[in-house]
Amino acid sequence: MDRRAKQNPTTRQSGISRRRFLGGAAAVAAPAAIGIGGLLAAESRPDRAAAETLGHGGHGAGAGHAEFPHANFAKDRSVDHARNGFHPTELLRDFDYGRTRRLASGRVLREWEIVAQDREIEVAPGVSYEAWTYNGRVPGPTLRAREGEALRVRLFNASEHPHTIHFHGVHSAAMDGMPGIGEAAGGGQVEPGESFTYEFDASPFGVHLYHCHVAPLASHISRGLYGAFVVDPRQGRPEADEMVMVMNGFDTNFDLSNELYAVNTIGFHYVDEPIAVARDELVRIYLVNVLEYDPVNSFHIHGNFFHHFPTGTSLTPGELTDTIVQGQAQRAILELNFPYDGDYMFHAHVSEFAELGWSGFFRVGDPARLAAADAAALYCELPWGGGSPS
Repeated sequence: MDRRAKQNPTTRQSGISRRRFLGGAAAVAAPAAIGIGGLLAAESRPDRAAAETLGHGGHGAGAGHAEFPHANFAKDRSVDHARNGFHPTELLRDFDYGRTRRLASGRVLREWEIVAQDREIEVAPGVSYEAWTYNGRVPGPTLRAREGEALRVRLFNASEHPHTIHFHGVHSAAMDGMPGIGEAAGGGQVEPGESFTYEFDASPFGVHLYHCHVAPLASHISRGLYGAFVVDPRQGRPEADEMVMVMNGFDTNFDLSNELYAVNTIGFHYVDEPIAVARDELVRIYLVNVLEYDPVNSFHIHGNFFHHFPTGTSLTPGELTDTIVQGQAQRAILELNFPYDGDYMFHAHVSEFAELGWSGFFRVGDPARLAAADAAALYCELPWGGGSPS
């Protein structure tokens, strides 16, 4: 299957690379800023094009937020979350516990229905992306169960393409969502219009993920077929303000290189809408990296440290730190408290990722008590986020 077969013609013709993505978006919004001649000349000098378009250098230096607000990519534009059918702020704390019933043996059976479907979503203001989704959203629903429960997940493929669900966990080969294995029982690759039910036990406890495993694998994952899968330990965990962060990115022009990076799909969303948390309350983050086309991703918190539980399979943290690095499919539980009111940035500690969308803020305490020029607003005022976060 050619991953370029269903690309957006408008995006394909624009020739926007990852380093020109945001500058190009701003140029479309206000081409008069550098003029047609400037745009043509800038095309051969992409680094200068981005700088000049965003208000650096000799063309309107210092304009920054007033002309091209980075958190919206283009002036007076924002992502239509209602049209997308999901909202990143709501995704944070949206755990899908499915339906449960008790079996004759006394065990709990937990069930879900997942529909694979093709859907166009807006990943940045004015930037449409032909996604392949689970239940119409990217990432897919965060499935949550308790260790030892019996799980049943029915996949119905309403897409134009074959798909599967591959769960990271312990299960039989027939339940692995791997093409070529289990077809005799109706499993393996699930063709359009067909369905299959995965059955396995919730084990081990921790934070895991699921994704499609049909080739070409990079296409099926990068298009949006993934989600988080949380298995709570039998004894539970301490009460906390819990949230899920799925680190992802989007190759919007299908050149095998991401033009946009994010947590929960929409770049800079948590700059526009900082995550509200209470002072001194335990915050627990289920962090999953599904980023395709880049070998590693990272998470860094400002003004604080967190306890790091790799894969969440131990109740004892592995370290106290403020930065971790993850390869694709690595995941972790992060626990922290915020002792002071204020705005605290979190972002990928790769400057390019941060400047292309993977940035956000925690807002701690009562916003009315914070300074008027709070950190999130000030970040937007600086030209292109003020350069490289640290």
